[in-house]
Amino acid sequence: MRKKLKLITMLIAGICCTSIFVGCGKSSQASAEKESKEVVVWSYLMDNEVAELDKIAQEWAKENGKKVKVIKDNSPFQSFLQAANSSKGPDLVFGLTHNNMGTFQQAGLLLEVPKDFANREDYVNNAVWDAVSYDGKAYGVPLSMETYALFYNKDKVKEIPKTMEDLVKQAKAYGPSGFQFSMNEFYYGAAFVQSYGGYIFGGEKGNTKVDDIGLANDGAIKAYSFLQDLVKKDKFMSADITADIANSSFKAGEAIFYIGGPWDISGFKDAGVNFGVAKLPKINSVEAKTLMGVQAGFVSSKSPIQDDAWKLMKYLANNTGERLYNVGNRVPVLKSELNKDQIKNNEFTQGFIAQTSSAVPIPNVPEIEAVWKPMENMTRILSGEDPATVAKDIEKAVKDGIKVSNN
Repeated sequence: MRKKLKLITMLIAGICCTSIFVGCGKSSQASAEKESKEVVVWSYLMDNEVAELDKIAQEWAKENGKKVKVIKDNSPFQSFLQAANSSKGPDLVFGLTHNNMGTFQQAGLLLEVPKDFANREDYVNNAVWDAVSYDGKAYGVPLSMETYALFYNKDKVKEIPKTMEDLVKQAKAYGPSGFQFSMNEFYYGAAFVQSYGGYIFGGEKGNTKVDDIGLANDGAIKAYSFLQDLVKKDKFMSADITADIANSSFKAGEAIFYIGGPWDISGFKDAGVNFGVAKLPKINSVEAKTLMGVQAGFVSSKSPIQDDAWKLMKYLANNTGERLYNVGNRVPVLKSELNKDQIKNNEFTQGFIAQTSSAVPIPNVPEIEAVWKPMENMTRILSGEDPATVAKDIEKAVKDGIKVSNN
């Protein structure tokens, strides 16, 4: 899911860059010509989740004497921006990962969430609202959240480690492959960089400063050195470790610790692994700062029926939590949903929920796309190159990528 949504982001961003002025002069006319008063919803969730979403949306439609059409949007064949400026555009988008919203925000397609839409105290934490905010204003509604955490083999781990140093010690005592994860993916490596004092972009919450890059500061370099030691000194994994290799190692019992997400659960269950999920141990003496994704919804500024769209959004936000958890393991963001027995009693889900307390939302600006490719230089560090030298190359590549995307 995470990789799929990242692909959607890149596709939308690419199309938007070339089409941002297409049809802008006709947007008002196109909206006015929208014949149907049905609320059109586009969703980026999985097929079974969209089917459940449609059921819930139709319940609202029946209760309110309205019409609703829910569409699974695949994006490669059509840009949201182009559609939003035509009579075929959606009124409401549901289930878009928050870091994909920056392109839409810059194009002026997001409406600010009404002040009385929700009581933020009803939500798990403020971070889920920070994820959908720009300049301190919310332009999306948080719906569910995801991050990664520590998987451990219950048959072989007698005490869950409290620090990363303790984890390394236990893993080394077990065997050469005792600790595995996809180190080459910055999505996971970011937990170490951020916990050591590095960061992707600076700025206040909801007000990202993309010219302030913290991927080559002292903290980031210390994190790179720690990760390098896991390969060169501790020899837990090779420099070209992949998610599939790490996953298979945990399934086979070769690794007793693994860092992964909710998407890994079913595979480990099917493999018969007796495992648990816990919050990552402290890194550099602080609570591990993993990256967090927030699935969100927003109402299009081009919709001619915005009042109905907001009413439907409110109904969906309040009624999809439990049902999408049942069909897609989406972790809700409302406290009322998180307090339901089926979630409170699920030890795997509780592990991920615990991790969200110190997780950091992925920056929600388009410039985040300039980060992923340069961070592939992590392989050079894991292969033994000087972390400080590679860090400078990473920072320069990110800056160059941002310049290209902004031109």
